[in-house]
Amino acid sequence: MTATWRFDAIGTGWRIDTPEPLPEDIRERVNGVLAAFDAAWSRFRGDSLIARLAHGGEAPAPPDAAAMLGAYAELGRATGGAVNPLVGASLERLGYDAAYLLRAQDPVAAPADWRARLTWRDGTLRLRGRATIDVGALGKGRLVDRVAELIPGPAVVDASGDLRVCGMPQRVALEHPYDPRRAIGVIVVADGALCASAANRRAWGDGLHHVLDARTGAPVRTVAATWALAETAMIADAAATALFFEGGPGYARDHDVHWVRMLSDGRAEWSLGSRLERGEAELFT
Repeated sequence: MTATWRFDAIGTGWRIDTPEPLPEDIRERVNGVLAAFDAAWSRFRGDSLIARLAHGGEAPAPPDAAAMLGAYAELGRATGGAVNPLVGASLERLGYDAAYLLRAQDPVAAPADWRARLTWRDGTLRLRGRATIDVGALGKGRLVDRVAELIPGPAVVDASGDLRVCGMPQRVALEHPYDPRRAIGVIVVADGALCASAANRRAWGDGLHHVLDARTGAPVRTVAATWALAETAMIADAAATALFFEGGPGYARDHDVHWVRMLSDGRAEWSLGSRLERGEAELFT
């Protein structure tokens, strides 16, 4: 028997599976971590910390700031600046804003000098000038890790595409980005994290979607979907984003990430060699 707890948080559906129902005190701790993360990092709340910093200023750094923004610095180097935590205004420009207007204007690039404008030292988060922070490239993965760490014993934490497995092996289908009734393959996750990103998720208008090249402010057109398997969900989430760009495989290699990606022309690329040989993964393309 498996006990399942379903709920919504940070704008998406969550599912936590455990051998036995989670005690109420663990659920309260999970809810507390989710609420605090949303209050700090949500781009869709006018009262969040990043909303208050949008015109510049400083505030006590949230607990996740150093881990996430440090990872962004790595992502930026690996992708030649294509991944950038000040991409929020670029997303808003295309209509993916707090009001979900979904009415696009001409794209605008994110500030290339974000490392100079955004700092996180001595327990303080500082932003110089107007900008909108968006941690969507890895924030949900970070939060999945935080939640998983609160659960004693075996568990599966699933946040709609970001999956952390602890002692409850899962056979996961890789959904075809052009046909949700099909899979391009399957992979077994025993202990670790599997995160996915796809151009058909959070998509709107004429081919617009949430994975932008920060250097142009326009959606990526060359990659349709990515999947990344890593030790933690934050690294898997970050790699799934990086794989939309040329530097993605290098970032994945440096962080011991196994991956699959489907290009927009339907071709697939992958790094799953040993897992395919051991029967822990199977690709149908």
